Amino acid sequence: MVGELTVNPKHEPKAFAVMPFVWSIGTIVGPTIGGYFATPSENFPGLFSARGLFARFPYLLPNLICAGLMLLSIVAGYLLLDETHPDMQPWSTPSDLANTAAETPLIPAQAGTTTAAANLAQESSYGTFNNVEVDQTEEWRVNDSGRPRSIVSSSEGKVFTKRVAMFIVALGIFTYHSMTYDHLLPIFLQDERVGDIVVFSQNPLGGGLGLSTQQVGIIMSINGLCALFVQAVVFPMVASLLGIWRSFLLVTMLHPIAYFIVPYLALLPEHLTYPGIYTCLAIRNILSILAYPLLLILIKEAAPSHSCLGKINGLAASTGAACRTMASPIAGYLYGVGVQIDFTAIAWFASAAVAVIGAAQALLLRPNKNGETHHISPNMPCRFAAGERSKGKVVHVQVREVEELEGEEQADERTRLLA
Repeated sequence: MVGELTVNPKHEPKAFAVMPFVWSIGTIVGPTIGGYFATPSENFPGLFSARGLFARFPYLLPNLICAGLMLLSIVAGYLLLDETHPDMQPWSTPSDLANTAAETPLIPAQAGTTTAAANLAQESSYGTFNNVEVDQTEEWRVNDSGRPRSIVSSSEGKVFTKRVAMFIVALGIFTYHSMTYDHLLPIFLQDERVGDIVVFSQNPLGGGLGLSTQQVGIIMSINGLCALFVQAVVFPMVASLLGIWRSFLLVTMLHPIAYFIVPYLALLPEHLTYPGIYTCLAIRNILSILAYPLLLILIKEAAPSHSCLGKINGLAASTGAACRTMASPIAGYLYGVGVQIDFTAIAWFASAAVAVIGAAQALLLRPNKNGETHHISPNMPCRFAAGERSKGKVVHVQVREVEELEGEEQADERTRLLA
C-alpha cells in the first residue's frame, strides 16, 4: 500500500522508512496503555468499583482502548486513503481493465515484536528508518573484439542457492530466539520473586522479579525508546564503522549473552533491580535490532539477481512466521517446566543455546565477493549525520579481455575498471 501511494519513486525510501518508525512508536505507546490501564479497580478505585465488571475482568479496559484505536484506524483509512486497486478506479472501463495488471503484495519478513516487517523486493530501509544504498561491482566478460563472450540470463539460474538457504536459516534461528525473549520477558518480570533468603527447597533462579503490571508496562515502554535510539543512531554508526559482514558476526557471536544474563536479575538486591533490567534490555536491543537488518541485507546480497527477490522474500517470510509460531509455545512450555522443577532459568538457557547454534552457523557463512559497498544514511534530516551523498548511483564495471585459442578460452590478466 505504501508503494502504491507513493507517486514519486524518489520518495519511496522515506515512505518505507516511516513504517518502522511508526512501529517503534507503537512499541512505546502499546505497553504504556496495557500497563497503565490494567486492573483499573485496583489502580483507580475511585473510578472503578471493586465488584464491577472491570474487577472481574482486569484486562478488559486496555483491550477496549486498543479496540477503539483499531476502529479509529479503520475509519481514518476509509475516509482519508485513496483506493489504489485498478479495478475500482472511477475511470475504469472494460477496455482499460483488460490491459491492467495488479500485483499481489508480498508478505513481508519479520523477526520479533521490536522489529518492523520488511519486504526485500521493494524497500531499501530493511526494517529500519535509515536508507541503505549499495554500490555494486559488475563483471563483464568480452572477447578481444569487444563483443560479449556469452550472454546468460541470471533469472534462469538457481534461485535458492546454498548461500541464500544458509542466510535464511540464520534468519529463522534469529527469529526463533528473538521471539522467545519477547515472550518470556513480561512473564519473568511479573513472576513471583523467590526472595533474598533461600531455604533448602528453593532455587535462587526459580522465580521472577515480582513486578506489577504497571511497572512492567513502563519498563516495556522505555524498552521501546531504547529500540528507537538503537535504530536511529547505533545501527548506522556501527554498520558504517565495522561494515555489514563484521557487524553481523559481532552481534551474532554476542547474542547468547543477552539470554544468559536475564535470570540472574533475580539475584540482585532490590535497589539494583531496575539498573540491571535496563542494562539487560540495552544489551539485547543493541544485538537484536542490529542483527535483523544486517541479516536482511546479507540475504538480499546473496540473491542471484533482483528478479529472484520475490521468491526469496516469500521463503524468508514463511521461515520467520514458522519460527515465530513455534517460539512462544516452546518458550512457555519450558518456563512452565521450570516452575515445576523450581528452575525457571531453563527457558532462558534454552534460548541461549539456540543463539549459540546461530553463532556456530554464522561461522559457516561466507561474505559476498562481488564487492558491494553499503552507505547507510538517515532518511530524515539530522544535524549530526554526515554530509548527504550524491543521488547519482555509481556502478563499477570490470571488463576482462579474453582470447580464444584453439577452442580453449584463456582469460587475460589485464583488467580495466570503468566508472
